[in-house]
Amino acid sequence: FLSCGESMPFHKLGVHKVLSKVPFVKPILEAPYARAVDKAINIADLRKIAKWRSHKMVFDYLDAGADDEISLRRGKDAYSELEMHFHVLSGLQPPLDLSTKIFGRDVKLPFFTCPTAGNRMFHTDGESATARAAQTHGTLYGLSSLATTSIPDIAKIHDGPKVFQLYVWKDRELVKDVLQKAKDGNFDALALTVDFTWYGNRERDIRNGFTIPPNYTPKQVWEAIKAPVWSWDFLSNPAYTYANINTEVPADSLAAFVNSQINPAFDWKDAEWLLGEWNGPSAIKGVIRTDDAIRAKELGFTTMWVSNHGARQLETSPATIDVLPSIREAVGPDTEIILDGGVQRGTDIAKALALGADAVGIGKPYLYGLTAGGEKGVSKAIEILKVELDRAMGLLGTGTVDDLKKRGPGLIKRRGASARDYPDMYASERGYGGGII
Repeated sequence: FLSCGESMPFHKLGVHKVLSKVPFVKPILEAPYARAVDKAINIADLRKIAKWRSHKMVFDYLDAGADDEISLRRGKDAYSELEMHFHVLSGLQPPLDLSTKIFGRDVKLPFFTCPTAGNRMFHTDGESATARAAQTHGTLYGLSSLATTSIPDIAKIHDGPKVFQLYVWKDRELVKDVLQKAKDGNFDALALTVDFTWYGNRERDIRNGFTIPPNYTPKQVWEAIKAPVWSWDFLSNPAYTYANINTEVPADSLAAFVNSQINPAFDWKDAEWLLGEWNGPSAIKGVIRTDDAIRAKELGFTTMWVSNHGARQLETSPATIDVLPSIREAVGPDTEIILDGGVQRGTDIAKALALGADAVGIGKPYLYGLTAGGEKGVSKAIEILKVELDRAMGLLGTGTVDDLKKRGPGLIKRRGASARDYPDMYASERGYGGGII
């Protein structure tokens, strides 16, 4: 799950305490990336800035999929096969009403930042930056149980709707402890990730020698020199820990503990026990089959979260947008559905809402923003998608999210794939297709 790096000599020697007091270095190093974030016009631009700013190992961890990255590319390509058949003369004026409800709570946007592990690896402000951006935009915030920022700290930053994500741990006392922290932090819902009982084969990580934290090998040091602002962040700030499990143990030591806690034997009976412990709104995250969705609903999950873990687990798993309509048909019109996977544009969000999703989670888009520019980058990613979604809904002739969901099936039509839909030789530079080499 998390490879264990060598010890962090700079942090153990307290060098970060000295470097943190050196003035002017961070603003000077950060300036070109900040200007680039200001000029970004789409998520692909933020991806390029993130690649430029970060350590190669870190960027590839964020950007990669499993095995040959077929599912990663397919997750994006699937949206290209969906045409938007728009109405005209709808009498709408911008800005439109993008508000909706997620987990029963009012939000200003129908999409949100998915819970993702170890955000301080991408930028020193980590989850705090994302939570502040989500608060600013009035949308749901998702926190991972492997976050590098604590539940109480997030609760101070984001007082709106929040969902806490949990992996399938072996230790039930650990589970009870973290659930109580989430309740104390006023988290509204729990999301159980069920597609992570084995760790996906992410070959970019293997080639890069990915570890948390980075090993001090010649290769990793050279890559750190090529990413000066990321390296300054890493060396001038405290070592990050997985703050919601054990704040006393650094990430390198905790890695082995986390590995030992993932439970491949976790089953439906364990899920039923978990629901009893939480006793609140709950999502099963990682559903792509109708029979699993029906069983989850019968067991008591209130939300179906259609996801393939960002195409990072089982290679050739289906694009989530392709299975979404069947999940909606299986669970009926009244069960909440969240979708994530492959979203790069506001038009992708519109298509997902039209085909049965009540809300859409974004992962890579906001993490590109976080890596590129901290809170400013996350806010930029959200704003880009917000503007694109507003435009798409206006051009479709749907003035509200409810209108889009009600009329959606008649607005989105599937057609056969075309070679023009897929990446050309320069597509990877534009951020299309993920793992193209």
